[in-house]
Amino acid sequence: MQYGTDAARSLHDESPPIDLHADPLLWSRFFGYDLNKRHRPLPGLSLFGHVDVPRMIDGHMGAQFLGLVSLPALDRDCADACERQIDALDRAIEQSEGKLRLARTAEDVETAARDGVLGALLGIEGAHALDGSVDRLDAFARRGVRYLGLLHFSANDCGAPAFGVGADERVGLTQFGRNVVARCEELGVIVDLAHINRRGFMEACEMSTRAPIVSHTGVAGVRPLWRNIDDEQLRAVADRGGVAGVIFIPFFLGGSTLDAVASHIEHIVRVAGEDAPALGSDWDGFAKPVHGLEDASKLPLLTDRLLERGVMSRSAIAKLLRHNALRVLREVPPRS
Repeated sequence: MQYGTDAARSLHDESPPIDLHADPLLWSRFFGYDLNKRHRPLPGLSLFGHVDVPRMIDGHMGAQFLGLVSLPALDRDCADACERQIDALDRAIEQSEGKLRLARTAEDVETAARDGVLGALLGIEGAHALDGSVDRLDAFARRGVRYLGLLHFSANDCGAPAFGVGADERVGLTQFGRNVVARCEELGVIVDLAHINRRGFMEACEMSTRAPIVSHTGVAGVRPLWRNIDDEQLRAVADRGGVAGVIFIPFFLGGSTLDAVASHIEHIVRVAGEDAPALGSDWDGFAKPVHGLEDASKLPLLTDRLLERGVMSRSAIAKLLRHNALRVLREVPPRS
C-alpha cells in the first residue's frame, strides 16, 4: 500500500531515505522473523514487526541500518550473538531475489539506489558485544559493521549508560573506551553515541577526529528526558560533522503524532543546522511507534507533515531523509 502524497513520494524517489537504526535482526534471532516477508505488527501491541523489505519498498526507502543486539544478562558470548544476526542478514540477502544488498560505503548505497535495490547496513548496539577485546572490532568491521554504539542499557568496559544497570553520570569513558573510539577511527567504524551518559558522550566527542552519530534519540530541548540529548551535545556532534537520528517512539518524543517527530527534527535544525538531523526510527525496538509511522511503508507521511509545516525547505528535508547520513558514510569510509 502506498502512503503519502505524490510530492512526498517523489522526494523519496529523488532522495531515497536512510534510517539509522531498526532492530528486525533481533526478532530474526529469536523468532525467525523473515525480512523478505510482509508483516503486520501485533494488533494493540505493535512492539515489533515494523520493518521488512516489501514495506521499505512501499515507503520508497533507500537503505536501512540494522542493529545488532546482544543481551549481557542472557548471552554467554555477546560477540557470537551479533555474528549470528549478521549470518541471518546474509541469508535474508540471499533469499531476497535481488531486492536487498549489503552496503558498507556511501558508493554502495548510491549504487543500490541506482539499481533499485535496498541497502542494508549494520551497526552494533553496545560495546559489550566486543567482550572486552578491541580486536573483536576488527572482526566485525571485516563483516561490514559500520557503526558501534558504545553503550546500551548496561555499563560495559567502555563506560556507563544514560539509563540502566550501572548508570552513573560521574563516570566518563574508561581507558578501554578511549581505545575503542581510537580504533573505530582507524578502522572507519562510525562511533554511535546513543545511550551513553552525558559525560562519556562529551568525552567521546572531544577526542573524535571523525564524524560521530547519535543513531536514535530525542532532543531535550523539546522533551527533557534522560534518553534525550541537550543542545550542547547536539552542537558537539554537529561541529564534528555528525548527525542525530530522530527516534519515532512517543515516550522519548513527548507525543504520539507525526508533529512530535517533526518538532524534534526542527529543533535540531534550529540549534545545529540543517546538516545535523537524520532519521533514527528505532522500529522493531520493542516499542510502539507514533501514529502515522507504524511501519516503514508510512515514512512518506512524515515527509508530508514536514512539507506542510513549512519550517524546512525541500532541500533541507532531502538532507534529513538521505544526504546527511550519506555524508557521514562518505566522511568515515571503512578502511578496507
